[in-house]
Amino acid sequence: MGEEQPIIWHQSTVTKQDRQQQNQHKSCVIWFTGLSGSGKSSLANALDQMLFSKNVQSYVLDGDNIRHGLNAGLGFSKEDRKENIRRIGEVSKLFVDSGQIVSTAFISPFREDREQVRALFPDGEFIEVYVKCPISVCENRDPKGLYKKARKGEISDFTGISSPYEEPDDPELVIETDQLTISQSVESIIHYLKQKEIL
Repeated sequence: MGEEQPIIWHQSTVTKQDRQQQNQHKSCVIWFTGLSGSGKSSLANALDQMLFSKNVQSYVLDGDNIRHGLNAGLGFSKEDRKENIRRIGEVSKLFVDSGQIVSTAFISPFREDREQVRALFPDGEFIEVYVKCPISVCENRDPKGLYKKARKGEISDFTGISSPYEEPDDPELVIETDQLTISQSVESIIHYLKQKEIL
């Protein structure tokens, strides 16, 4: 075996600022966190649709979809969940560097993991949105039948039942999906993005 070659970061010729200028909006990650069934994916996709209609360069990274490809080999142990979120953070950073607004819909139950992702971004480019919803409501919705399986012991390490969810200490936004409609929630996020001059 030969010596390992040093890996050196190659600086892009076209910068993030160049791309933002061409797109006529800034880029950021909107990090939706919350319990299963709280409405993260619905909200991320509704926001994406609204941004697309406004000619904003945007994309959604969804927890289930990512586990079909990029993170297919990862399970749901604490270590695998940490690695899942670490990879998503790195992919999100690439999207933000490409000048896009990327929405991520991941339970991301551990505060420390979310803070490590936040540390990848300059101030103002990581927007944590706590999709807050009582577990009783999430369980009633149970769109994938996961709570039912977790209660029967068929799923181990299930957030909110057999594994903890650590609420964000100081998120940029809290969206209470048992109180607001999806369109009201999206309007609230759009208002925030305009307020912060991202849009």
